[in-house]
Amino acid sequence: MQYGNVTQRLSVSAQISVNDIEKIKAAGFKAIICNRPDNEGANQPTFAEIATKARSLGLHCVYQPVVSGKVTQQDATTFEAHLQNLEGPVLAFCKTGMRAITLWALGAAKTLSCEEIHSISQKAGYNLSEQISGLTNTGGPH
Repeated sequence: MQYGNVTQRLSVSAQISVNDIEKIKAAGFKAIICNRPDNEGANQPTFAEIATKARSLGLHCVYQPVVSGKVTQQDATTFEAHLQNLEGPVLAFCKTGMRAITLWALGAAKTLSCEEIHSISQKAGYNLSEQISGLTNTGGPH
């Protein structure tokens, strides 16, 4: 399982499996946020399967499904609230990790420049060039 570090409190990854959860716990994560709707793809574990295993290991789990390509500012606000309320570090995942890092970027646009967001996302392994061009509409610094 691979993940990209975004901040000290947040890392993002592609779809995880139930078998990955012990590795997630061993890596020091305290919580998981699932941004992928159930039944989005074949052979995808359900949130309930992930949450059952994670909770048995003492990890907190949050289900915040977001439809691919339809991330909203309200989704980002909800994601930001989860990050503030969960003990970190937190691992957020979806199919590829792109929705999870986009949710972070929309919230980060309040305090970080587009260049800073782009740099941080690239270091985490994600290219948010298209998403960053949309941040000019969020009121964040540019």
